[in-house]
Amino acid sequence: MQRLFSTFAGGWPGTGLLIQRLVVGGLVWGAASMPAGTPAVPQVIGAVAGLLLIVGLWTPVAGVVVACAEAWILVSSPGNPGMPALLAMLGLTLALIGPGEWSIDARLYGRKHLDAAEL
Repeated sequence: MQRLFSTFAGGWPGTGLLIQRLVVGGLVWGAASMPAGTPAVPQVIGAVAGLLLIVGLWTPVAGVVVACAEAWILVSSPGNPGMPALLAMLGLTLALIGPGEWSIDARLYGRKHLDAAEL
């Protein structure tokens, strides 16, 4: 799983990734209560992936799933294409950049500091 992540950005870039994960995950989670004209299956799939983005678990996979679910909504529902297109793009950026330092992924798959005295 570590090969999915290049690095776990810390500092201001990590804070930016945390904010992006929270915004995208929250919007996708909230979009599950869209009007009746949109299909339910991609909304549910997107909502679960959005929840994974919020906590920062399996971020590259969840970002791709969000992008695919939003693209499905974009193609299958008439109406304003702006929000699904934006969320699909942001989901892909999170999949490509990674979760950042403040995520479950960083705790599970990040670099570990080994102390030679403890070995």
